[in-house]
Parts: sequence; C-alpha cells; structure tokens
Amino acid sequence: MFSSRSRRHSTLALAALATLAFAASSAFAADQPVIGLVTKTETNPFFVKMKEGAQEEAKKLGAKLLSGAGKADGDNAGQITAMENMIAAGAKTILITPSDAKAIVPAIKKARDKGIMVIALDSPADPPEATDALFATNNYTAGVLIGEYAKAAMAGKPAKIVALDLLPGHPVGAQRHNGFMKGFGLTANDAKSNELSKAPEIVCMADSFGDQAKAQTAMENCLQKAPDVNLVYTINEPAAAGAYNALKRAGKEKGVLIVSVDGGCQGIKDTNAGIIAATSQQYPLKMAAMGVAAGVEFAKTGKKASGYVDTGVTLIAGKSVAGVDSKDTKTGAELCWGKK
Repeated sequence: MFSSRSRRHSTLALAALATLAFAASSAFAADQPVIGLVTKTETNPFFVKMKEGAQEEAKKLGAKLLSGAGKADGDNAGQITAMENMIAAGAKTILITPSDAKAIVPAIKKARDKGIMVIALDSPADPPEATDALFATNNYTAGVLIGEYAKAAMAGKPAKIVALDLLPGHPVGAQRHNGFMKGFGLTANDAKSNELSKAPEIVCMADSFGDQAKAQTAMENCLQKAPDVNLVYTINEPAAAGAYNALKRAGKEKGVLIVSVDGGCQGIKDTNAGIIAATSQQYPLKMAAMGVAAGVEFAKTGKKASGYVDTGVTLIAGKSVAGVDSKDTKTGAELCWGKK
C-alpha cells in the first residue's frame, strides 16, 4: 500500500506529465498553419463546394482553416471584416474570391504588408497583381466555349440574345460575357477588359448577381422588352435556372437555347435534362485544394505562390454539335466541381 507521501509524489508526477502534455499540444497547435478562406457568399453552391475542398485539404495537411464570406455577391464590407478577423486570429495565408475586385485591394494590401500571403481563387483582384497569386478558371475561355457551342447550335438562325450578367465592373462577369460574344462571332472586348461589350444581337442585358431569384426577375423583365428571344447567356447555373423558370412561366422554354458556366453537379443535371444546352465546367475543389497546399508550403518554407495558375475548363453539352469539342453529361457528372 502506498504511503500518503508516495501518493503525493505520484499525484505531483502525474500533474507534471499532464502539464508537459498540454504544453506539447499547445506547441503543436502554435505550429499549425492557419489559413483563411473568404468567399463571396456562404450559400452559392460553387462557394459551398470550394469551402468543402479547402476543409478537406486542410485536414489532410494538418492546417487550421478559418472561413468567412460576404452576405451576398458584391458585399465588399463583409469580406473586409472577414479578412480582418482572420488577420487577428493569426492567419498567415488568406484565400479570397473578391466580390469587388477594386474595392478589396486596400484590405489585401494591409494583409500583405503584415507578411500574409494572399491568393485569389476563381476571381482576380483589379489589378491582378494586388494578390500574390491567382488560381482560377480562364473565364474568357469558358465564355468562348459556350459562345462557339451556341453559334453552332443556332445553325445560322438569326440570334436574339438575352445576357444575364453578374454585376457591373466585375472581371469574372466581363470575361465570361465578352468571351461568349467572341465565341459567338460578335465583336467583343478582350480578356483584359472589365467592361461588358454590346452588340445588336444582344436584345437585353441585365445583372443577375449569380442568384436564381434575381435572374428570374431579370429574365421576366427582358421578356417584356424582347419576347422573341431565342438564346440566353447566363453568368452561372443558378442564373440559368432562374431564366428557365421565367421562360417556362411564359410558355417559351422550348424555343430558347440557354448556355452557362460553372459545371456544378446540379447544373450538369439541368444540362442532362435539357434545361441548359451546354455549360463550361470549372473546378472549385481544385482551386481550394491548391490554395491550401500553397498556404502550408508558405508556412513551412516561406516560399510564396506567384502568378496565374489555370485550373482548367471543359465544355459539357447535353447534345454535341459538329465542329465543337465537348464532353457528355455523364463525364460532366463524374467531374462536377472537381471530384474524381
């Protein structure tokens, strides 16, 4: 039987071991890379999947992920607040999909001045050099692909186009819109421009903010102005769904071709169902995973990511058309959002 003195020594020894274990775990936590992810919204499926990709990669590489977002597409103030919270929490890398490419630049500079690496995902800052790096789809190419498809699918029929865009001045919105026009054979600004090009064939242009409900309202308004529309370009697939709902309510869904961008799992289902004719698929899981990996590399070695990395785009079509390279919806479903 232990004496009271022995028990005291045993208790003290256990307490010392517990203290050492806690100190060791605290030291490990202190060494754990902290990476922030700021998306445009928490609700858009694209950014939901991006967050999932970042979480998976952070778990795999032993990093701590902080996440935040604006309340809606275009909420620059919300993104700034998220960045400031991440800086205060010790993030050494911040990944961001800028809602307002210009207005976010001072906040990015503030972070970089503190030695934090900032990588833009999906959407560049304006200017792009405001961030250390950009991991994104070539959005101009994405637009060109659906423009080429639409041109071939129309088979020489005069086009009366409705364009449901993102919001004024946003690089992604401009690049997709202008790329679509280029692919369709219309005169358009190049990929460096953040201004939306216009042409007589585009009978109505409206901002959808990438939101299904807002896109439906925009499409309803465009139908008042241009009831004989036969082609709809949309910034993303939620906007495409909104456009389709408006067309269906007006009894016009069978006579209008809809093309879009994103290639999300629901968007591919809509393409398979004939709601969307074709979509340019991009890969947010890949963007997020690459961003987290770069953040961990920076934490370990001090090496910063730099420049632009094209994360790929694939045209997915419900029905193939001659002269345009595309993949079918089965392939699209296998690849949606970047899953393998």
